[in-house]
Amino acid sequence: MMKGVAVTMLVVLAMVQFMARPGQAAVTCGQVDSSIAPCISYVTGGGNPPDSCCAGVRNLMAMTPAQADRQAACQCLKGAAARYPNLRPDAASNLPQRCGVSINIPISTTTNCQK
Repeated sequence: MMKGVAVTMLVVLAMVQFMARPGQAAVTCGQVDSSIAPCISYVTGGGNPPDSCCAGVRNLMAMTPAQADRQAACQCLKGAAARYPNLRPDAASNLPQRCGVSINIPISTTTNCQK
């Protein structure tokens, strides 16, 4: 059942990207939140990031090919991080590395998303 949901989510995300107007960020905070939702227990608790979390991180990387996309996703991640007062900054910043992904979008409440 989860695989079906994941496939459906990926198809919807792909459709949204194709519908986006050129020059504008195609990624929304809803998409970013959906991608990182499985990571919340890891960045607020501990252990290892679950496979579903790493799949979300990879999905986030695929959704952010352009600088405008990365800046929009960065703002979303910054907002998401602020919603969790028990966020472990080290776990959040190391999440992409722990998943074997380089997304070049820092996950922190203090990130400057314009760079």
